Amino acid sequence: MMEREKNDILYLVVPCYNEQEVLPETSKRLKEKMESLMERNLISRDSRIMFVNDGSKDRTWEMIEELHDQDPLYQGVKLSRNRGHQNAVLAGLMEAKDVSDITISIDCDGQDDIATMEAMVDAYYDGAEVVYGVRSSRDTDTFFKRFTAQAFYKVLMRMGVETVYNHADYRLISARVLKEFAGFKEVNLFLRGMIPLVGFKSTSVFYERHERIAGESHYPLAKMVNLAIDGITSLSVKPLRLISGLGIGVSVLSFVGVLWAVITQICGRTVTGWASTVCVICFMGGVQLVCLGVLGEYIGKIYMEVKARPRYIISERTWTKQNEDEEKGE
Repeated sequence: MMEREKNDILYLVVPCYNEQEVLPETSKRLKEKMESLMERNLISRDSRIMFVNDGSKDRTWEMIEELHDQDPLYQGVKLSRNRGHQNAVLAGLMEAKDVSDITISIDCDGQDDIATMEAMVDAYYDGAEVVYGVRSSRDTDTFFKRFTAQAFYKVLMRMGVETVYNHADYRLISARVLKEFAGFKEVNLFLRGMIPLVGFKSTSVFYERHERIAGESHYPLAKMVNLAIDGITSLSVKPLRLISGLGIGVSVLSFVGVLWAVITQICGRTVTGWASTVCVICFMGGVQLVCLGVLGEYIGKIYMEVKARPRYIISERTWTKQNEDEEKGE
């Protein structure tokens, strides 16, 4: 495959939620990296850093506007309300797909290694359409976080979800892939499992994850569990098949129990067993409730998909606001 010509337009998509503590330092680091890539003619001077404000309650949006006023390299998109990390990333990607050649999504907390962007861009020029940023190790994590994160990826793979191990949302995507991905209309988003479904040539680059610059993580255990459930139920029907298998197994055991009860009755050796009866009833009730819960989760997902509500609504864009101000000035 022939290598691409360099100097393509790169848009960095940076989702933000209550990031006023880290935004000054993150914006500075991202700008330095973008200018470095521009000086080496790896990306165009028309490249931009796009912050996506996901309904922040602090001064995040005001700071984004100030950054844009100081330097047009910075752009901002404001969602009408908090829609979650996945929707914020998607909003930025969809805004960038028609004005860029490549996009890189990266979190605002400074944990993803910014220096890895150069390797991502190089991989793109070598022919890759998607470049995944993958953690090389989890030595900096606590035991609990490392254990739960690794279990998270293993469960996803066991359930048939195609994903890249130890990859989150730090990735490069070409405009070609984004235009195809725009046809995916799911409301229940799990981007790290959906991007591989698009296909095209992909590769991975490895990096060491840093400590958060400041503030607290916005992804506690509860959100990780919800994300895992969304990923499994949105991209796999394996839990339904497991329920079917469980149902068959319980039916076989029940049939054996019925045979045993009939035989003991015929032989006249019937023994009253209150405890065993209660255990069987409780076991069957628990199995049925679990199965109903899984079915309910899928029905809820179908309900959300059928309504086809917008996944996000953009209330403001820094560049359109600037144009309006200029028109008023005229």
